[in-house]
Amino acid sequence: MFRILSLCLALVLAPVAALAAPGFTFANIDGGTIDLKDWTGQPVLVVNTASRCGFTPQYDGLQALYDTYRDKGLVVLAVPSNDFRQELKTADAVKDFCEVNFGLTLPMTDITHVKGAQAHDFYKWVKAQTGFEPTWNFNKVLIAPDGTVAGTWGSTTRPMSRPITRAVDSLLAAAKG
Repeated sequence: MFRILSLCLALVLAPVAALAAPGFTFANIDGGTIDLKDWTGQPVLVVNTASRCGFTPQYDGLQALYDTYRDKGLVVLAVPSNDFRQELKTADAVKDFCEVNFGLTLPMTDITHVKGAQAHDFYKWVKAQTGFEPTWNFNKVLIAPDGTVAGTWGSTTRPMSRPITRAVDSLLAAAKG
């Protein structure tokens, strides 16, 4: 009886587990790596960014979102990318630009591909799970504490907008519950 119950439970949970993010690592802009597994159990907003884009002022909103929710568990991860030809040439230049112009303290990866055949495995996984692929800079992917994709937004959705803050609030409340 116990074996049958265990098998039934495994079959019910299998589709959920298949949607959970496998371990992804990114090169850290400060050196070393960023491992998404370090944030298991926390919501993570992953945003592909660029320094020379009309949406670059969203860095202020990303930092505000991080400042507002970090003590509650949210991680905001900036992923600089030159896939749309609007990023600076080196990671050091990106880091300096972000520190001087926006005072960023949120985690940031090295310059990373986010679309197409060269896309980072995280972005390939998101596309396979949801069909979502960045179409421009400052696209946002919210990963739930259980590792599933909780939401995706395009460039025009600001980091502190209601759709994003509502989703973050919901995930944080569920994680407490």
